[in-house]
Amino acid sequence: MRTDFDLHQLAHFLGVAKAGNFTRAAQEMGISQPALSRSIQKLENLVGEPLFERQPRGVKLTEIGSFFLIRANQIRDLVDDTFAELTEASDRGQIRLAVIPTIAPYLLPTVLRRFGRRHPEIKIQVQEDTTQNIVRLCKDGDVDLAIVALPINEKYLEVEPLFDDELILVIPKGHALENKKKIRLSDIQDFPFISLDRQHCLSDNIAEFCHRESIAPVTIERTNQLTTIQELVALQHGISIIPAMAQQLDKSKRRVYRTFAGDKPTRTIALLQNPYRYEHRFVTLFKKYMGEFALTLT
Repeated sequence: MRTDFDLHQLAHFLGVAKAGNFTRAAQEMGISQPALSRSIQKLENLVGEPLFERQPRGVKLTEIGSFFLIRANQIRDLVDDTFAELTEASDRGQIRLAVIPTIAPYLLPTVLRRFGRRHPEIKIQVQEDTTQNIVRLCKDGDVDLAIVALPINEKYLEVEPLFDDELILVIPKGHALENKKKIRLSDIQDFPFISLDRQHCLSDNIAEFCHRESIAPVTIERTNQLTTIQELVALQHGISIIPAMAQQLDKSKRRVYRTFAGDKPTRTIALLQNPYRYEHRFVTLFKKYMGEFALTLT
């Protein structure tokens, strides 16, 4: 039985595997590169084979290193889950919640306020990020839950749909479409369009709906924020499609919102989590609340 192995070596190995570079890994972990190298060397001596193939610009996992990475992640998760279970009986706790930017400012204020009144002993730590990064955070166990928009194509993550959020048209006051009784997606074909950057899943949702209707609006501007889209629309730069929840906070009279006729475009809001990680009872309570909250919106 090995008695000279410790969790610091495990953390150092995972850090180098993630960074792909000893120098960068040492900086991220706040230790010196010589100390990190000695730790990895000691671990390799225990294993009896090299874990990394040293290259001029970094390192690459060897075959045995790739196998050890799987086990190292399992050990790390087991340790994290063990401590989570040890604190299960605590009177106070924390939920790590990730949310995409096109949902966070519109949904969270109501959700956090109401859930906080019901469970004041639970603190929710919010992290706002893109869908791609949130998927990674869920897979790595860095967040407990996430609120995202579908689709999510990760077979090892659990998805629980909550409700559909209609996508609606936003145009400047006095626009040619303002008085049109029935607006279809095809009606926006000839107008300049403002869209979110492609890193946002909402951009893909809208593109999919437009492709379904065989139209391709000419995008003249892209931005990272829905509020910026709304301001550009008010300045008559173009028109756009945004989630209905974004209209609720808009008190300006410079913009007009219209729903589409026929098959209305929507996006599905869902909870995302890693089912292989320990679920604290506080997370269970929040999931139950979100299910009840979703029912009030249907």
